[in-house]
Amino acid sequence: MNTDRRRISIVGATGSIGTQCLDIVQKHTDKLRVLALAANRNVDLLIRQARMFDPDVVAIADRSCTQALRSGLEGTDIRVLEGGEGVCACSTHPEADIVLGAASGIAGLKSVLAALEAGKVLALANKETLVAAGDLAMRTARLHKARIIPVDSEHAGVFQCLEDSTRYVEKVILTASGGPFRNIDRTALDSVTPQQALKHPNWSMGAKVTIDSATMMNKGLEVIEAYWLFGLREDQIEMVVHPQSIVHAMVLFEDGSLKAQLSLPDMRLPIQYALSYPDRWPLPEGRVDWARPQSLTFAPPDLEKFPCLRLAREALAAGGSAPAILNAANEAAVDLFLKERIGFMGIPRMVEGALGKLSGSSCNTYEEILQVDQSARHYVHEASKRNTLAL
Repeated sequence: MNTDRRRISIVGATGSIGTQCLDIVQKHTDKLRVLALAANRNVDLLIRQARMFDPDVVAIADRSCTQALRSGLEGTDIRVLEGGEGVCACSTHPEADIVLGAASGIAGLKSVLAALEAGKVLALANKETLVAAGDLAMRTARLHKARIIPVDSEHAGVFQCLEDSTRYVEKVILTASGGPFRNIDRTALDSVTPQQALKHPNWSMGAKVTIDSATMMNKGLEVIEAYWLFGLREDQIEMVVHPQSIVHAMVLFEDGSLKAQLSLPDMRLPIQYALSYPDRWPLPEGRVDWARPQSLTFAPPDLEKFPCLRLAREALAAGGSAPAILNAANEAAVDLFLKERIGFMGIPRMVEGALGKLSGSSCNTYEEILQVDQSARHYVHEASKRNTLAL
């Protein structure tokens, strides 16, 4: 890795993680240089970012935005690329020391796999990569000697507690805020609106991740992610509800000793740690005030109220195509909920229906994963048209 300024490529530059990463770059211009920026279709923001950070190359996945991007960067020396190939060119830039994989959803899988095939250090913020393609991603990383550093706050917490070794680990414990509906009655969830579900009490995140937090699917996805990231058994991964979001993860060792990673709920910390690892750089904002009385509480999750947790566990246990089906059906159902075409509890019903109908197909290659993904999305959309499982 470059010992002067670390050169980074950011895939998903205009999303929540990407924009916070660029905020970190601004604070550490002596340590970081933006080499490449890639986005899906938010061309106006990408233009502003490119003009501010002056990367060598930018890419827009949506080809219909290419001309606008070229026009917006006229007069600069920034190279403009387009489509999936352009995004992958950013994630495999030969001079990049670190690639931030922050594109949301299954759309980010191809660029993440490309970065791993190129042997890059990958700061991974895309849950779906390890949920839908955990075995493929980890095999690719091992084959090409790539390194994955997690950016999710919980997995970043585990990563810090483990210090690169799972020796003597008994359990890994992921924490969950419980989302905005932790304390409401189960029957009230049927009438939840997208506006209510998007009001997370602790974190500022993109819409899809925020809805996943409200259904607690995010924690189910994180269990699958932890299984692959840290090479654990399913029964070694637990979750607890911790409303304060101060403790992000805990590791229990065989002798009963427990290590925990604590910090205020601020995604800039795990993003910056992934970029600085193994160093730690100053982040002046955000300290837990231990001089003030604190109350840190923990409780088991309600699996009846939040069935997505159960479904994720079942998909991990089933293996094969089940996690990819879970991920795709959830993405499709969340999108329909945000468009007010299905109810809030329609999300887990759609996912459960897809798992029951589609599980069992092969899921070992990128092409097979995409096929499973499309089948699950098609199932959800057809079920919603029939109003099946939608309420």
